[in-house]
Amino acid sequence: MHVRSAPTPDNPGLLPESELWKRRDEPEVKAELTGRFLAFAKSVAIKYSGPAEQIDDLIQVASLGLMNAIDRFDPDNGAPFLAFASATINGELKRHFRDRVASLRLPRDLYERIGELERTTSYLRNELVREPTFEETADAMGCDEEEVLECMAAQSARHPIPIGRDESDHADAVLEDRLGGPDEELGRSESRILTAQILRSLDPWDRRVIELRFNDEMSQVEIAEQLGCSQMHVSRNLRRILDGLADQLTAEPDDELSQRDRLGTGRPKHR
Repeated sequence: MHVRSAPTPDNPGLLPESELWKRRDEPEVKAELTGRFLAFAKSVAIKYSGPAEQIDDLIQVASLGLMNAIDRFDPDNGAPFLAFASATINGELKRHFRDRVASLRLPRDLYERIGELERTTSYLRNELVREPTFEETADAMGCDEEEVLECMAAQSARHPIPIGRDESDHADAVLEDRLGGPDEELGRSESRILTAQILRSLDPWDRRVIELRFNDEMSQVEIAEQLGCSQMHVSRNLRRILDGLADQLTAEPDDELSQRDRLGTGRPKHR
């Protein structure tokens, strides 16, 4: 027959809760009480989770509130411990947000209204499966819409966005990451524009030679076969065209030479 182990001071996990409260000053017993109610403290902390604070920090604050509740709880008062601990943990979390998280200190009554607004909005969102309207939120809170708007404005003011912060889905993004930087190609943009203008002004035969050589990457022999002339003829005219383009690109703006003069004569006679 299995015999149940008798509770011993070294095994507080076997003690009933009423006995634990009597011996809560003992480190092992206090650790046992904390372990039994730690999951409850975490559940309270999760309700306060959001972008303003890390959940691990909130759990730590809630755990501190739990330990304070254990120290202050009076089992002879008749109230259940979870009700007492809930008020203590919530108060600790609210003080944490008011004193350490919020960038702007608000009056206590307004801060409490903000908490009520957050709880009401969360409840309505789950009930309606959509974002509640101002009117619906005001009705649920028992106030007018102007008070809801005031709470929302104060809620936003608690956590102003830094100038360098990027308002995106990425929590760690900064505005500098989205700003433009030096463009290495910008210095060559004027040359590209001028080159395109000069190419459009070329004789059709000259422009065809350039396209075959640099766009289609054909050899001089292939160009000669394509145009029905000799390879030497292509080579001489290709050199003439390129020299003319170089002169055109490097010419001073007030140079009065015509483009055709800079590029040489027009289309040469085919052999």
